[in-house]
Amino acid sequence: MAVDIVMPQMGESIFEGTITKWLKKPGDKVERDEPLFEISTDKVDAEIPSPSAGVLKEIKVGEGKTVPIQTVVGVIEAGDGAGAAKAAATAPAPAPKAAEPARVPAPAPAPAAKPQIVPPPQAAKPAAPALAAATGPGPAPSRPAGERIHSSPLVRRMAKEHGIDLGSVPGTGAGGRISKQDIEAYLAGGAQPSAEAAEPGAAEYAPAASAPQRAAASPPPPPATSGGQVHVAFESAVPREKMYFGHYEVQPMSIMRQRIAEHMIASKHVSPHVYSVDEVDMTKVASLRAKAKDEFEKRYETKLTYMPFFVKAAVAGLRGFPTMNASLDGTNVILHKEINIGIAVALDWGLIVPVIKNADEKNLLGIQRNLNELAERARTKKLKPEEVQEGTFSITNPGVFGGLFGLPVISQPNVGILGLGAIEKRPVVINDSIAIRSMCYVTLSYDHRVVDGAVAHQFLHKVKETLENWSEPLL
Repeated sequence: MAVDIVMPQMGESIFEGTITKWLKKPGDKVERDEPLFEISTDKVDAEIPSPSAGVLKEIKVGEGKTVPIQTVVGVIEAGDGAGAAKAAATAPAPAPKAAEPARVPAPAPAPAAKPQIVPPPQAAKPAAPALAAATGPGPAPSRPAGERIHSSPLVRRMAKEHGIDLGSVPGTGAGGRISKQDIEAYLAGGAQPSAEAAEPGAAEYAPAASAPQRAAASPPPPPATSGGQVHVAFESAVPREKMYFGHYEVQPMSIMRQRIAEHMIASKHVSPHVYSVDEVDMTKVASLRAKAKDEFEKRYETKLTYMPFFVKAAVAGLRGFPTMNASLDGTNVILHKEINIGIAVALDWGLIVPVIKNADEKNLLGIQRNLNELAERARTKKLKPEEVQEGTFSITNPGVFGGLFGLPVISQPNVGILGLGAIEKRPVVINDSIAIRSMCYVTLSYDHRVVDGAVAHQFLHKVKETLENWSEPLL
């Protein structure tokens, strides 16, 4: 019996996913709930388990492709699957271009007579609006006026870049949701039929007329913008031609790396970042932890790190200065009543920020257990979308890698992020005497649209005061 493998919905606000890696190939035996493929969404990366035991008969959606939820991405022959295994073994693997022939950049220049779309960023952005303007308005609105338009941040960003009214774009996704493919189809539909419309792969990245003069030294074509590989065109400070020289290797950005890049660009573009630095004497905390960590681990079966101390100190600061626990919506400052603290977790393949919900309601043990669980699920790709959402403040710890301090980028839609430096012993002056103390630099990046320097420094002082005068018992 054939069992369809579908793209799962990883959260109520997620309507599409990108297959980043198949862990099995056609003909392989799989067990029920065995990891079958990996996906990436706007929220999390995750391993998807097999819905049935049997043999992987067919892969319908290849790696790097983005499809809506509930799309059939493969087929499993349930049972012993002997016949399916034989069929899969003898069947030729699907050619990559069969899945999406229009997305492969042309190896040779297109004929000069064909219109061309030049790849550099400065030309790419105005190309689509100019095309739409030259051919007149798109299709008539496909939904009643005032009806809510369902779309992802990516779709809204594309619409803004190309000057498109989303109300005029028909949505083919779940519940009429507008997908990236709908935007691309809308743009393509507004153009007059042309040779490159029939052969987008040959014209999309055709070189400029002067390319033959430097054909020997020309850079490779830009990365494809389809199949979920790139959400936005990342701008470069210099022409592409100046990057490719000598011996080099080109490595495409992973899906997660692209998401990180997008979020960092958006944050620096939206929030005017200001930074404040303070120094904390961690001697008392370090001493208490050193004395209690063995008994703590034995009693509670979890290691005691420094991070829950900093989380508790941040909670004290956020209670005292609620402006730091806020978001900005236009001209409205949203003061959050819950204190949900995102903790940056470094992964071998990128970075993710799971959230400790209601951190102000947890004691040191509760925070430590929550931290360990979230970090473990992040590293095993088992985080749920809701576990990386609704953060109201963030903490990142470059000190764990030996950094003295860092100036982190704000995680939107927060207005602040606390950076922790390495805890190390240094000579300091105390009461006109030199003493050796365990010291740590802490930095606060904050959005100057909402937070002023006076509030930021008072917040840091509260964090410092809480840590230097620690009073909560550890056991």
